[in-house]
Amino acid sequence: MPSLIHFTLDPFSRRLRLALAEYGVPVELIDEEPWEPMPEIFELNPAGTLPVYLEDAETALSGIEAITEYLEETKAARLSLIPGDAFERAEVRRLAGWFDVKFYAEVSEPLLTEKVIRRFLGRERGGGGPDTARVRQAMSRLRGHLDYISHLVDHRVWLAGDELSIADLAAAGHISAADYFGDIPWADYPVAKGWYQRVKSRPSFRPLLADTIRGMAPGPHYADLDF
Repeated sequence: MPSLIHFTLDPFSRRLRLALAEYGVPVELIDEEPWEPMPEIFELNPAGTLPVYLEDAETALSGIEAITEYLEETKAARLSLIPGDAFERAEVRRLAGWFDVKFYAEVSEPLLTEKVIRRFLGRERGGGGPDTARVRQAMSRLRGHLDYISHLVDHRVWLAGDELSIADLAAAGHISAADYFGDIPWADYPVAKGWYQRVKSRPSFRPLLADTIRGMAPGPHYADLDF
């Protein structure tokens, strides 16, 4: 069985967990803490980042886009997560990149660093209380992304077009990690909320709703499909 070395709230790991479930591929999850990585991680991925996908004992893949393309080429017998013609596939990849680069830099990274990682680091390594200014800025920038999701869903069935795609899973990976903290103002963004409810209601999403972080309970509506 393939394995995925992941961190529970890592949005890239979440994206791959969703994709593997949509493809119908069972996978063994191996938990890793990014603030204290095991030395073997750097042997599997010199960058030391998550996730790492192990097809077997000898085949390790890293890099979110590289793993995504590999899975699409080898696991898409049941459905494609990069569907459509060349133009439509380019749009899927563009939007996945939007969330993996822009959303991550503006929202995911500051929230995860300040709310999770710093609390587990020793003070000599930058641990301690969160930088509340970074958190406030991330939450402010989140609103622009929710506006963009609303705009896309106003004109399309899913984010990139008529079919569920890796763009939706990338967005859901990042949004769900932020939603764990319970601070997303969903009432102000009913269209984006409707899209997220549809993704959240898929069977592939159920395991994510059971995720927890040691010493940090999720927000009250995190696992609620009808929030």
